[in-house]
Amino acid sequence: MIYDLIVVGGGPAGLAAAISAKKSGLMNVLVLERDSRAGGILLQCIHNGFGLTTFKEQLSGPAFAERYEREAVAVGVEIKLGTMVTHMSADRIIEYVSQEEGYQELQADIIILAVGCYERSRGALGIPGERPTGVYTAGQAQRYLNIDGYMVGKKVFILGSGDIGLIMARRMSLEGAEVLGVAELMPYSNGLPRNIKQCLDDFGIPLYLSHTVTNIYGRDRLERIEVTKVDDKRQPIKGSEMYFDVDTLLLSVGLIPENTLAEEAGIEIDPSIRGPIVDENYMTSVPGIFACGNGLHVHDLADFVTKQAGEAAVGAARYYEALKQRLKEAHDGDEAETFGLSPDDDKESLASNSYSEAHAGNMVSYVVPAKLHKKSLPKAVTLYFRVRKPMNDVTIEILKGSKLLRTIYKDVVIPSEMEQVVIAGKHLEEADGDLTIQIKEN
Repeated sequence: MIYDLIVVGGGPAGLAAAISAKKSGLMNVLVLERDSRAGGILLQCIHNGFGLTTFKEQLSGPAFAERYEREAVAVGVEIKLGTMVTHMSADRIIEYVSQEEGYQELQADIIILAVGCYERSRGALGIPGERPTGVYTAGQAQRYLNIDGYMVGKKVFILGSGDIGLIMARRMSLEGAEVLGVAELMPYSNGLPRNIKQCLDDFGIPLYLSHTVTNIYGRDRLERIEVTKVDDKRQPIKGSEMYFDVDTLLLSVGLIPENTLAEEAGIEIDPSIRGPIVDENYMTSVPGIFACGNGLHVHDLADFVTKQAGEAAVGAARYYEALKQRLKEAHDGDEAETFGLSPDDDKESLASNSYSEAHAGNMVSYVVPAKLHKKSLPKAVTLYFRVRKPMNDVTIEILKGSKLLRTIYKDVVIPSEMEQVVIAGKHLEEADGDLTIQIKEN
């Protein structure tokens, strides 16, 4: 059997993409999820705050995921749980293993990668010192506590002010642990302002900006850490060391899109976001393979993950219908027959329908999508981007070549909050040259 669409990943992005694809007309839609339940990381996020944009109410992570899972089942999406995808090829052949089925191989007309991201570990940071137990990533500790019911420690320090770390500072405090502080390498927090207020300020937990952990002590179990102030080049300042007696250190130092499968299939990766380079339909450099969610670029809110996943599924459906129509015409208009799609089928259109690029300009870290067709764009294109540092009273400028398409004035922009702007497709087509998003401080 050839599936119209296989979605790799059954988290919020994968479920939302599958639902949108079914509603857009794709018939045989399969979701492959390696965990025993659909929902992804949201299953361990028992705090509320999810769904405010999507459902106009506050939900916990599991409740938010459950709504998408129920809708996916209701619209006829097939979900395989406990299924680990081991390989993916450019000709859209997926290999997976599961306890029930063993090794299996499937063919898809379209693949959407909704693979999520992983946490940067201690090994990636190069913190000197001993190697005792008691050092966890924040997400790892969250799973131990919220799903497995295991209290990871009693005296806790957190390195990095990412949102999971901030939320775990509150969670550990509520469970009776003493959280001595949060150190952040940058001179500003990498978490959402609401999490700074609700998770640190409300619990009296100090935030040490421009600080990092410079040593770890302890033989079997963590006993002590050294925290040092850093200069504007992020180098430790001698004489500024502080010491904390703790049994647990949580690391909240960044998320990285998981793209082992994408790299295996030869998909071009954007080094600035560590995710695939995609066009306005969210198609990667390999025809028929799309990407969305945190596996594309790391989002700040799950609501935006599901929104973008829906956009990716609509883009995939547009591509699918265009190719099917071209194949039907090539086979004398025999609409009763279903034809499998080949990666070679779209080479002609890719060659003739060239791209313009979307660039990150002044004080912008990245732009997604990074490519835009010069013709046949959808009615509207949503551009996602982040700024490089906190700024007040700024103007966001969107240019196509030398033409200024749009300006947006904002009182505050911060790196932890993803920005997005919608541009009409016809306006993008009317202007020549590449697209640039840049920031000007007023």
